[in-house]
Formats: sequence, C-alpha cells, structure tokens
Amino acid sequence: MNVQLILTGLCGFFWGGFITPLSIRLAYNYQIMDLPDQRKIHKERTPRGAGLGLWAGYLLWALYFVSDIPGVRYGALSATLVFFCGYMDDMKSLSPFIRLAIHLFAATLIVLPLPLPLLNRFVCLVWIAGTTSAYNLIDGVNGLCISVFISSALALCFVGDAPFGVAGAAIALGVLCWNFPMAQTFLGDGGSTLLGFLFASHFVTAASPVLAPLGVHELVLVFLLLGGIPVLDTLVAFSRRILRGKSPFYPDRGHLHHHFLEWTRSPFWAVTCLLLLHACFLAGGATVYAKLR
Repeated sequence: MNVQLILTGLCGFFWGGFITPLSIRLAYNYQIMDLPDQRKIHKERTPRGAGLGLWAGYLLWALYFVSDIPGVRYGALSATLVFFCGYMDDMKSLSPFIRLAIHLFAATLIVLPLPLPLLNRFVCLVWIAGTTSAYNLIDGVNGLCISVFISSALALCFVGDAPFGVAGAAIALGVLCWNFPMAQTFLGDGGSTLLGFLFASHFVTAASPVLAPLGVHELVLVFLLLGGIPVLDTLVAFSRRILRGKSPFYPDRGHLHHHFLEWTRSPFWAVTCLLLLHACFLAGGATVYAKLR
C-alpha cells in the first residue's frame, strides 16, 4: 500500500507539473486572463485556468480508484460541476447566486448517499458548499490557496483517505511550481473552488461514520477547525460586509491575506504565516476529531 501511495504521489506531482503549461497556452489562446485592478495585488495580465490540470488529474485518479473506493462516481460528477461553473466564471462572470446553487447541488450529490441524520446531513451540505466558496475567497496571493489545500489534503490521511490525500496534495504541488513565488498562471475560480470542494467532500465522505452520531455543536466545532483559514476568512468577510450594509458577495481588500501583506510587506512571509496558522487549525481539528471517534 505504501508503494502504491508513493507511486500515486509521484504520478500526481509530474501530472500537475507537466499539464499546467498546457492550461497556460489555452488561457492565452482563448484570452482567459486575470487583469489587474485596484483590488488585486498583481500588476500584469496573467493567464488563469490552472485548475484545468487539477480537474483532469482528479478524473484520472477517480478512474483508477473507481472500483476500490465507494462514492467516487458521485465525487467525480460533483467535482466536474464545480470546476466548470468556476471555469465559465473565469471566462464570463456568473451571478454569485448561480454559483452558490451549483455548489449546493454538488454538495447534495456527495451528502445524499451518506448514512447521516437529517440535521447532520444539512450541516455537512452547508459546510461543503461554504468551503468550496471559501477557498476561492482566499485565492488572492500567489501560492496561498494551493498551499492551504496541500496541508488540508495531507490531513485527510488521518481520517482514512490517504489515497486521495496523497494524490491531491501531489497534483497541487506540481501546479504550485507554476504559481509560487512568481505566478506564471493563476488557479482561476475553477481551480480554487475545485480545491475547496475536493477537500471538504472527501473529508465528509471519509469521516461520515464518525460524524453521524455527533451533536450539531460538536460537528460545527470540527468543521470550523478543519476549515481553517479559508472558513475563518469567509466568516469574517461576510460579517464585515453585512455589518456595513453591503452584500456579503461584495469584493473588497479586507481579507486576511491583505492584512498579512501589510504587516509582513512580503507575499512570501504572508503566505508562510497564514499557512502556519492554518496548520494550527488543522492540528486542533484533528485532535478534536480523534477524541470524538
């Protein structure tokens, strides 16, 4: 099994590293570009759509493990819906309500087959959809979203989902080489939402036997901790915007990564600090989860 995980990880890393240039070429050919503005940090037109390699890599992983892991078909279908919703948004902006509806539908496909009580099922559904959007919101500094996903994916190994945890982290690491420290491409909404969805859906699927008997307060605690920086940042951002009388989907420069950039004056150290903080959340979540098992 260890040899299989190593081979899966190596294949995933090389896939992510070698497929990303193709997504960059496609972005230039079809003008899927991220343009600088006052809210963004980068100063040059940058191709986005690196999530294409992540999505294709996940489908290959799903094909390999389709007969060994229950629910892979639902996961592949749901991930495809999430990715193409974001990829279309990269080309032409979609309503945030349409995106939210698709994320909720994709989360429903994951949660529906699981043996969970109705209330716990609802909490899991909301968390998956919310985490999907949360990863998109933190994708504002080179390498941050991918690094957070890599650490979160590796944490899945402790809940019994090492096949995806290792493969997902390896594919993302290959893509990271093109996104950090100097970004030759961005994930785009397709890539960032896909990463959030993959982590959240795989955790709920793998941990469902433990999550089923938990009370709602215990479930929320585990999800808040394992959601880490993306979920914390989203809750703070939505609360701030609502208190100011604005739509929770209204973009601004008040995210955690903006503040850390101001404090550290360095994108590298901002990402490093946020990643360490996220690791602390994951450690806390893993500790609580282990005690509840």
